Amino acid sequence: MAAGYFFPSATSNEIFGANRRLWRTQRTADTLLRMKKLFFMILACAIAGGMCFAQPSSTQTPAPNSPAGQPPAARPGDVDSIDHILAAVYDVISGPAGAPRDWDRFRSLFYSGARLIPSRRDDKGAISARVLTPDDYVTRGKDAFANQGFYEVSVANRVEQWDHLAHVWSTYESRHAPGEKPFARGINSFQLISDGTRWWILSIYWEAEDPAHPLPEKYLK
Repeated sequence: MAAGYFFPSATSNEIFGANRRLWRTQRTADTLLRMKKLFFMILACAIAGGMCFAQPSSTQTPAPNSPAGQPPAARPGDVDSIDHILAAVYDVISGPAGAPRDWDRFRSLFYSGARLIPSRRDDKGAISARVLTPDDYVTRGKDAFANQGFYEVSVANRVEQWDHLAHVWSTYESRHAPGEKPFARGINSFQLISDGTRWWILSIYWEAEDPAHPLPEKYLK
């Protein structure tokens, strides 16, 4: 019935051949339609994805060496020599109880990614170290310095330097007020780098003396 509807005067072979050609034509058209739909779907996804990747994120963290990640500008006289940058560290953390420290000046002395590392020995003799960022030290310092005076000075510095690399073995004394007997002594081990225009602190690693481990006389002069 359907064949006669399309080809009323054709033979059975002609009808069969015509139907077969029609089926192939319809199949080709369906395939092309599906391919077009698939192409436009892929194109739409690509455009949407490109728009997403092209838009900058407002929450990106600045790279360590980007301007937004740089420390505050340093005082030129604080960073023009090894002696001056060490003196600046001791000066900026010292002061009477409750006196605000210039923490931007403190931050300006440290290279991006710098660390401060206090070490200790507990009552069982176990030795440990704690790794701090300059901002970690600021947080700890604000609490400690709010309640008591703190003055730290260098009494002897042993400097080793080659090209832009420097290491300073700095013997320190800590007091609650100028002129008092030190309540603590120890060694601050400074690692420094010069970029050709100024000195930077890469790390300060320190240990305080105790009765079983007094400072050797050679580190006091």
